[in-house]
Amino acid sequence: MENTENTENTLAAFRSYVAVGDSFTEGMCDELLSDGHFRGWADRVAARLAADHPAGAFRYANLAVRGKLIGQIHDEQVETAAALGAELVTLAGGLNDVLRPRCEVARVEELLGASATRLRATGATVVMFTSTDPTRRMAGSARLLPAILRMKAFVHELAQDPGVAVVDLFSAPCFDDRRLWAEDRLHLSPEGHRRVAEAVLEALGRPAGFDWRAPLPVAAPPTRGERLAADARWARTHLGPWIGRRLTGRSSGDGRPPKRAELLPYQG
Repeated sequence: MENTENTENTLAAFRSYVAVGDSFTEGMCDELLSDGHFRGWADRVAARLAADHPAGAFRYANLAVRGKLIGQIHDEQVETAAALGAELVTLAGGLNDVLRPRCEVARVEELLGASATRLRATGATVVMFTSTDPTRRMAGSARLLPAILRMKAFVHELAQDPGVAVVDLFSAPCFDDRRLWAEDRLHLSPEGHRRVAEAVLEALGRPAGFDWRAPLPVAAPPTRGERLAADARWARTHLGPWIGRRLTGRSSGDGRPPKRAELLPYQG
């Protein structure tokens, strides 16, 4: 974690919060709510912050949409978030770009930095993230590491601004555990979302509810047969469709609106 002691609104009772980003922030693969949306770490953070206020006094919006690239986040979400004027904004994006071949990391940094600057200009506290290290849990992901490390350093540079806090997931070995990830191996499981929510609250100076970095209880490793079966199921169910969307230029978020587009009262 970085910059938590200098964040301008540390321990402030935020009255409004806007979440900006892609599937990570939308909450993909967390538990489903009654309205058909995933819950996600951002909803969990909002519920905790809402508890600081009388019913209806805290407002929350979540503009994140799965599959969005950083250019789309910058163009479609950031100005909307800035106009809402929330006191707290979480900003996550760029990993979908990094996953694609021939990613221009310099352009990703430019757009992410411009997004953070625009949101800070409203006076909001901005929370940003470093990616987890995929090489510690996913075979074949080594090609992503140089870009992820470069983005990690860039986000920490942005945190020189005392109004920017960083949740450093890269340095948390607990996320090497596959139990913190959904079957698609790309999105967090409910336990993963619970831990990221706690990490965000810690970055804001909140008293710890639990140690989000703690390893999970030791479990028996899967057998070779179980691993092979899981790999085959993953390739058929998740990898194949993902490749198909890339080849046809489609995205899982095409035509999908944000799950919570307005800054409305929220009680959790």
